[in-house]
Amino acid sequence: MRRQRLDGQVAVITGAARGVGELLARKLSARGARVALVGLEPEELKRVGGRLYTENDWWQADVTDHEAMARVASEVKARFGKADIVVANAGVASGGPFADSDPASWRRVIEVNLIGSAITGRAFLPVLTESRGYFLQIASLAAIVPAPLMSAYCASKSGVEAFAHGLRAEVAHRGVRVGVAYLSWTDTDMVRGADRDEVMRETRARLPWPANRTYPAGPAVDRIVAGIERRSAHVYGQRWLRSTQAVRGLLPPLVAAAGRREMARLGPRVADVSQRLVGPGGAADEAAREPG
Repeated sequence: MRRQRLDGQVAVITGAARGVGELLARKLSARGARVALVGLEPEELKRVGGRLYTENDWWQADVTDHEAMARVASEVKARFGKADIVVANAGVASGGPFADSDPASWRRVIEVNLIGSAITGRAFLPVLTESRGYFLQIASLAAIVPAPLMSAYCASKSGVEAFAHGLRAEVAHRGVRVGVAYLSWTDTDMVRGADRDEVMRETRARLPWPANRTYPAGPAVDRIVAGIERRSAHVYGQRWLRSTQAVRGLLPPLVAAAGRREMARLGPRVADVSQRLVGPGGAADEAAREPG
C-alpha cells in the first residue's frame, strides 16, 4: 500500500517502557502520531512519555489481564477520541532446557507473549474497527525457526504469528488490517539480559550467519515504522528475514540435526541456564506479580 501520513493518528504500544516499544514510540511521535503507552513500569512509562514530541499518555496495565486491557482501550478512546494503530509488542523470555524449566516461568512467557497479544487484540478491535485501523503483532525469527533452549519463547512467537494470520482473514472485510513484524536478535534489554547467561550467549554465537549477529534497534524499528505507514501484512526488521520464509519448511530438520550435536556438546552445562525471565523487563514482570 501507499504510505499513510501519521500526523494526528493515535498509536497504542504495549511493552512501551523500554526496548523496541520505547524506540517505536519515539519514532512514531517524531512523525506526528499521538501515542498511548502501555506497560508495567509507571516511572519508565513517564520517562518515555517525557521524551516524545507529540501528545501522549500512559497506562499501567498487565496485558494478560482482560479487564485491565478493556479499561485501557476505553480510556484511550476517551482520551484521544480514537485508536488508529495498535502494536502488540509486550513480551518476556526465558531460556534453558524444557525438561528442567520452571513451569511458572515457562507458562508466563506463553501468557504474556501469546495470550497477552490476543487480549490486546480483543480489547482494541472495536476501536480499530471504527477507525479502519491497523493491528501489528510483533513476532520473531523464533516463529520461523524454533530453536533449542527457547521452547517457551518459540512456541509463543509461533502462536502469535498464527493468531495474527487468522485474525487478518477475519477482520479484513471490516476495514481492519493486520500485520506481523519479524525481528532477529535485536539490541534490547531482553537480548542483553539473555546474553548474560554464558550458555545462552555461547549457543547464540554458534548459530549460522546471519542469525548469530545482534542487530541495532534503530534500523529495525525504522522498518517497523515504514510497515505501519503502509499497513503491511509482513514487516521484516532485518531484510534477510524475508528470505527465510521461502525455505522455512526445510529448516526444522536442519535445526534438529544441529541441535542434537549442540546439546551433546554442552552436556550438563545446560542445567546451569537461569530459569528466570530475562532482562529488566522480565524482572519488572516478576516484581509486578509478587504478593503485596
